[in-house]
Amino acid sequence: MNKQNSSRANFSGKLGYVLATAGSAVGLGNIWRFPYLAAKYGGGIFILAYVILAVTFGYTMMISETTLGRMTRQSASGAYRQFSNSRGFRLGGLLNAVVPMIIVAYYCVIGGWVLRYLIAYVAEGTAAVAENGYFSNFITSPSGSEVCFLLFAGMTALLIIMGVESGIERGTKVMMPILVVLALVIAVYSMTRPGAMAGVKYIFIPDFSHFTWMAVVAAMEQMFYSLSIAMGILFTYGSYMKQDVDIEKSTYQVQIFDTGIALLAALMVIPAVFAFSGGDPEQLKAGPSLIFITLPKVFDSMGAGRPLGALFFLLVLFAALTSSISLMEAGVSSFVDELKCKRGTACFLMCSIILVLGSLSSLGYNVLSSVTIIGMQFLDFFDFLTNAVMMPIAALATCLLIVKAAGIDALVKEIRISSRFRNEGLYRVCIRYIAPVALLIIFVSSILSAFGLLKL
Repeated sequence: MNKQNSSRANFSGKLGYVLATAGSAVGLGNIWRFPYLAAKYGGGIFILAYVILAVTFGYTMMISETTLGRMTRQSASGAYRQFSNSRGFRLGGLLNAVVPMIIVAYYCVIGGWVLRYLIAYVAEGTAAVAENGYFSNFITSPSGSEVCFLLFAGMTALLIIMGVESGIERGTKVMMPILVVLALVIAVYSMTRPGAMAGVKYIFIPDFSHFTWMAVVAAMEQMFYSLSIAMGILFTYGSYMKQDVDIEKSTYQVQIFDTGIALLAALMVIPAVFAFSGGDPEQLKAGPSLIFITLPKVFDSMGAGRPLGALFFLLVLFAALTSSISLMEAGVSSFVDELKCKRGTACFLMCSIILVLGSLSSLGYNVLSSVTIIGMQFLDFFDFLTNAVMMPIAALATCLLIVKAAGIDALVKEIRISSRFRNEGLYRVCIRYIAPVALLIIFVSSILSAFGLLKL
């Protein structure tokens, strides 16, 4: 089933697709989330688990979603509908379409935090940003947090309105090379600080005494963020892919690029924390606050802290933008396909959703701080809803769609149009057995953890 849509936008070629998809994958999940999870779960042992899972489970889900998009020339919900009209599969398609709409709203809030820190390093200096309470004072300020959210969301919307080739592709072609250069500069500086090599060893030498089952579960969860799985993005970008683009090769290139940036992020953060704290375990386990609270203190202790801090948050801003663009584009594509509306109308609808849900997430730490859902602030709840509930179910639905409705042979045939598909055997085993089991593990463990029944 290869229903080409000649009116649908396309990437100009392989490079445009790879950079846009890599830009989607390289985001806050890599720069913000990956380092603190690696630090928390044993460094090298977490990274080893992540790499093994990425080339099996992650590879399978990436190539599946991309291929379904190219086969149907539709976003997630449209792709599902072309293969089955059953209520269960329609729900799976709907989940894949809705997930990015929810994520992009609170993602823009965090992007606003990054923007605020970049401005602060330029305007206020290192000492001011490193002060105790700086982060909490900012997010509890209704005007400051909301304005930064709106600015970041506006930057994302502008690139989306410009279109696939002129906006998304051109933007990522500029931002991704800059991001790589900045990451290399900061990583080299971080690794050359006195005492930093202990952090490098912590990252690259697996210590099996640190192995826990929770490290494996955390690595599986991280792949959703890092590889844009179950967010509708790969369906959408696959639908923009030309027939001559090698799906398998492009998937591996995106994975290599994504994992490389994640490792660079770990090298930017963890050696610097080792150098600053002498490897204090409590500093390493700072969690989500690592780049907003701990790192500014690290930068403040360095001679070149102000320019380094500004460069770091410029890098994080670019990474956040490339991912927020892909999340918003997935939502826009779904509206265009489902409502048969013009791109401008779809952009307006997505901006409205971002404004409402993003404002709830932004104001949830100040004006609406007394309002919680199952004990969570709005941003935390939206993150839990998408990551722990919707995304594992959406990914499992994709596995079932391929095995029960579309057919593994049909996907293999589509992939072979432009690829030798050397890993066909691995793919068949993973999509039928390994991926569904991994997804069930993620789903159950995330739910149990959210309700305090399992410590992740």
